[in-house]
Amino acid sequence: MLFLYNLIVFIVSFLLKIVALFIPKIKLFTEGRKDVFTILQQKIKATDRTIWFHAASLGEYEQGLPVIEKIKEKYPSHKIIITFFSPSGYEVRKNNTVADVTLYLPMDSKQNAQRFLKLAHPEMVFFIKYEFWLNYLNELKKNNTPTYLVSGIFRDNQIFFKWYGGFYKKALDAFTYFFVQNESSKNKIESIGYKNVIVSGDTRFDRVVAILERDNTLDFVAQFKNNTPTIVIGSSWPKDEALLTEYINTTNENVKFIIAPHNIKPEQINSLKNSINKKTVLFSEKEGKNLADYDVFLIDTVGILTKIYSYATIAYVGGGFGNPGVHNILEPATFGLPIVIGPNFSHFAEATELVQLKGCISITNEEELKTAFDSLILNKEYLNKKGLICSSYVQNKKGATSTIMNTI
Repeated sequence: MLFLYNLIVFIVSFLLKIVALFIPKIKLFTEGRKDVFTILQQKIKATDRTIWFHAASLGEYEQGLPVIEKIKEKYPSHKIIITFFSPSGYEVRKNNTVADVTLYLPMDSKQNAQRFLKLAHPEMVFFIKYEFWLNYLNELKKNNTPTYLVSGIFRDNQIFFKWYGGFYKKALDAFTYFFVQNESSKNKIESIGYKNVIVSGDTRFDRVVAILERDNTLDFVAQFKNNTPTIVIGSSWPKDEALLTEYINTTNENVKFIIAPHNIKPEQINSLKNSINKKTVLFSEKEGKNLADYDVFLIDTVGILTKIYSYATIAYVGGGFGNPGVHNILEPATFGLPIVIGPNFSHFAEATELVQLKGCISITNEEELKTAFDSLILNKEYLNKKGLICSSYVQNKKGATSTIMNTI
């Protein structure tokens, strides 16, 4: 079965090079891996002591960051290596300040795994949440390298729990500890014979709690808000925006809007701006303008949404009308905001729990959106109650990083 796995990796690697000729994102995926070994040779000496973290993409990086920062603090003489599988993670965080070396992870062939580990020679390895690469795990096991899964989740549909997944399950022997998010995951992994499992919780809660301790000041947002109730719309998609623009255009309430779309391509930003009939300013065109004069602030840049949430009265988090569903609601929750989302949230435990706790409101149509927003704007007690539910939820879930650090 391992032979078949390696054959599939080889075929996929070959096909990706062809597809890269036509799809820019795949080109980043393939081109970014060409110089990985050269970079490792240049930046990691044989005498260096190293610790390696792997994240599939941006979300997993953010999830693992509290552990990365604590490890860096505890082992200041070690070099930190961070790898990404996806361009959407690497391209956004390739210039992070926590790692000494940030790279794409070479495709999971036996040769690549052996070469990577020889050059990186990590003393500890952390895989964040998921991505179980067989050749890397097999080589780590051969090298007796302490290897940890951070904020892991195990579900019935994973290959480990299928009758044909024995060769994949064997690779899990590489892990020294599985730090999982919940009891369900613990029970699943224990059901196939692994007892080195600890329910640590989700490190994302530590990540978002830490946001409160940082400087979230954005003077231009404060100027725009001008002490007016403000709805911040984060990571919106066109299906979200169709409902939201209707509300923005028709509401008579004294409220301002900040929209940070998921996609900031100029043509989509212009289309969104043209659908709004209230006075709208773009982030890219804000200089020299009195922002307090505007009703809608359209953010056509990335990297500042978290700070923008600190100025919100209400948050709408997009993605809930698509598949797999709503984007990250923990960042607005940590600021104690009531949150409104679309109907597709069942794949995300925190969204499901906050809807059940009534800190988060799920809407399915324009009328429900209007009711949700108007109720929150007009009833301050109602607004504060929902915001408190969200902030308390986040605070009660923190502590996973301490559990991990105390164990390793």
